[in-house]
Amino acid sequence: QVQLVESGGSLVQAGGSLRLSCAVSEPAFSTYAAGWFRQAPGKEREFVAAIIGSGSSAYYEDAVKGRFTISRDNAKNTVYLQMNNLKPEDTAVYYCAARMGGRNYYTEAAYDYWGQGTQVTVSS
Repeated sequence: QVQLVESGGSLVQAGGSLRLSCAVSEPAFSTYAAGWFRQAPGKEREFVAAIIGSGSSAYYEDAVKGRFTISRDNAKNTVYLQMNNLKPEDTAVYYCAARMGGRNYYTEAAYDYWGQGTQVTVSS
């Protein structure tokens, strides 16, 4: 029922920045927590960041702390991932996910809806 569409992925040089967007087709988006996951070739999908419905609290995987910022604009039904100081290790397909309520934001199983992913490639 709820559709998520990621955009903003690109090929960038190490040290560069990108902002990913995730448009959610749910007017009551403020009731959903949202997260970003990523999957590199040959690796399992991993947690990147999450944000609660109000946007007042956010959570990050250690490798991206201080570099990535998750945010949301509930009036636009959109969640963002600002990625700064990108590293080649950040290369992956990035997925947006959403869940209604809940208290866990770190695992794939915690989310109800997923986008199709957007490719981020960081060259050295």
